[in-house]
Amino acid sequence: MTERGFHQIAYVVTDLDAAVRSWADVLAVGPWQVWTMAAPTLLDQIYRGEPASFGFRHALATSGHLQFELIQPLYGPSVFTDQLREYGPGAHHIGRLVDDHPAAVADLLDRGFVALQSGRFGASADGLFAYFTPPDGIGTTVELISPPSERFPPDYIYPSPPTTKEKSP
Repeated sequence: MTERGFHQIAYVVTDLDAAVRSWADVLAVGPWQVWTMAAPTLLDQIYRGEPASFGFRHALATSGHLQFELIQPLYGPSVFTDQLREYGPGAHHIGRLVDDHPAAVADLLDRGFVALQSGRFGASADGLFAYFTPPDGIGTTVELISPPSERFPPDYIYPSPPTTKEKSP
């Protein structure tokens, strides 16, 4: 199993647009790409071992070598809704990129991790994500991520990239 390592920290928020503006304008993290993840483009949704229907909006930005993710649940049972109900907004998970998602999932399950939620995504429908609770009370959720070979265009980018006319010579 080839792993590319942990690269992401994610936060659950109640207002994604406000959080994106705050992280960009106050913390200078960005630009943010924002997507809506829901059926029919979010596939094979599983929540706590059962087929499910959930939707969320999320935003991604990179600062240095670290990717930040902000997530706002929209509907349905999910680990994000659980977070807001049980703890409120805040840090949710660390994400690890993996090349062989099925092998990485099997490895975590063999080591006693508990599967929480998973799905398939992307314009190519080959992106995979899965969330787990580690054994021994480590205190954070772990996500395994295999990015899709083709993403849908984002709903928007903040701050907006300059248009051709706005670019400096």
